[in-house]
Amino acid sequence: MKLHLVGVPNAKQELFFASTTRHTCYGGARGGGKSWAMRRKFVLLALRYSGLKLLLLRRTLPELTENHLRPLMAELASVAVYNQTRRTFTFPNGSVIRLGYCDAAKDVYQYQGQEYDVVGLEEATHFTEEQTQFITTCNRTVRSDFSPRMYYTCNPGGVGHAWVKRLFIDRSYRASERDSDYLFIPARVVDNPVLMQNNPDYITTLQNLPEPLRKAYLDGNWDVLKGQYFSEFDRDRHVVPNAKIPEAWRRFRAMDWGYNDPCCVLWCAVGPEGSIVVYRELYVRQLLSSQVAQKVCALTGNERIAYTVASPDAWQQRGISAEGRSIAEVFAQNGVHLLPADNSRVIGWQRVREALALGADGRAKLAIQESCTELIRTLPLLTFDEHDSEDVADTCEDHAPEALRYALMSRPKKADALKPATVPPYDPFSPVAPTPRAGFVGL
Repeated sequence: MKLHLVGVPNAKQELFFASTTRHTCYGGARGGGKSWAMRRKFVLLALRYSGLKLLLLRRTLPELTENHLRPLMAELASVAVYNQTRRTFTFPNGSVIRLGYCDAAKDVYQYQGQEYDVVGLEEATHFTEEQTQFITTCNRTVRSDFSPRMYYTCNPGGVGHAWVKRLFIDRSYRASERDSDYLFIPARVVDNPVLMQNNPDYITTLQNLPEPLRKAYLDGNWDVLKGQYFSEFDRDRHVVPNAKIPEAWRRFRAMDWGYNDPCCVLWCAVGPEGSIVVYRELYVRQLLSSQVAQKVCALTGNERIAYTVASPDAWQQRGISAEGRSIAEVFAQNGVHLLPADNSRVIGWQRVREALALGADGRAKLAIQESCTELIRTLPLLTFDEHDSEDVADTCEDHAPEALRYALMSRPKKADALKPATVPPYDPFSPVAPTPRAGFVGL
């Protein structure tokens, strides 16, 4: 028996082959050699460990057939026995690679109760977060010589863009998720010397794509995606280092209430020429209104807050607390007095867009300090509503952006900011401001 594995791995693929991290994601742009790397990883694992059980998934059967089934049948013809009914390759040492797909959401249930030492999701951003979470439950083992692993390849965009970005790019973890369990290996077309040599025009094809797709597929930029609502958002321009806000700047808060859905509170300050700095956030789930109010007070400390606006549901019937009081009443009794926010959605989103846009001086009217991770994460993920081209889709995680919308709608379009001569010249809007100005300390 002779195995014909054509190709030599590039540097990024070698990192992928060497990774034993619980969750390893490889990709970020088109043309990085992801499918080849995934097949090689699975075959190498099957050859190295006897009796290993591996599951390799694509979203659809045609994609599975073209990208993996046919190449593996050619490569493993004299090495592993292929079972067409089960789509499995069985190796002489007892290891088995099974190929599968999850075209519909319910297709994941065909793997219920099954156990795989290794699971691979090819084009992981094509899978929903719910599908991925279910498949993860199948990734377990009773072996003492091998720990369960999952491998992912993907590009920005797709139905799973948000969960992949959260775990591997933003590294924002929940519950039992651990930073040490996740490794991202970025790959771009220039990292694939074979493609660059055999098809040098491919990079020109990527360069000629519309701006959002070019940034995603050529540069591997995860802050852009097809249908992105705020294409104006740019981390380099809108995200600034944490720094102390000058005492004279007017401060206020904005809240999007939620219990099962996240509750988000943003702290904002009015800077020069009416510019806004978002300098703190609270993003919590399943906390009572009294608990959220207490956290808001604790985080605010001795700061002077001019006002706090909140989503209208804090006064509605469904916002009533267990004691029969509205959310707004509970907040007031805990020291946080709320005002109803202007909930004009389309006008409000336009106000956000105006704040993100660059003025004649090349600066935006909105800056977000880097500690506000949930706002930074979710703002670029908002997409257009399919039925209303002026609104945000209601399937997005929009709680922090909603709070931002309330905040900006609470301000007059042109505000005269306080800027006495004694206030230090903190300028968070400079495109080149890697560190806070002298005299300011991180929050």
